[in-house]
Amino acid sequence: MSVLLTALSSIMLVCAAPPQPAAQQQQQLRSSQVAEFFVAFLERQLVQAADAMPANKYSFAPTVGEFRGVRTFGQQVKHLAATNYMLAAGALGERPPQDAGDESGPEDLRMKADILDYLRGSFRALHRAAAAIDDSNAVVGDVPISPLTGQATRLGYVLEALLHTYDHYGQMVIYLRMNGIVPPASRNR
Repeated sequence: MSVLLTALSSIMLVCAAPPQPAAQQQQQLRSSQVAEFFVAFLERQLVQAADAMPANKYSFAPTVGEFRGVRTFGQQVKHLAATNYMLAAGALGERPPQDAGDESGPEDLRMKADILDYLRGSFRALHRAAAAIDDSNAVVGDVPISPLTGQATRLGYVLEALLHTYDHYGQMVIYLRMNGIVPPASRNR
């Protein structure tokens, strides 16, 4: 948690710091470095969580309570990855992959190994997007799924992807625990 708070403090410094002399600027992290830190941090958590679920449970969706119509575990992972691809493409000024579809990911991906590969690929795309963030923070093209229409920057799309990732990480943790699996990030404590 302290690593997360330290990095969050760095984001706040990078995003809000007034211009400083060149010697002091070298000591500050660039926005791309901070974004890259968080992409790597979340990638580790998400890939470990996705890998922790047994292959035969990728079709699991809660049924008890108010869970009617929710995605299966595998669909959660594909949706998350498809959104990563779409937002990374927007940050890079590229077209999103055709198979990202309407945020659901490729329909033909059903096996755990294939879904994990798709997830890892989506984080490679986010790493490229994070590396492309520069200090000009110019507005880039629109991504239809984003609320940032007309005002999105590379940094904005990468941050949106990270926030979205945490939303689905929370859902994945619930699914894991409902199946008696302690999420990997919780095992280290």
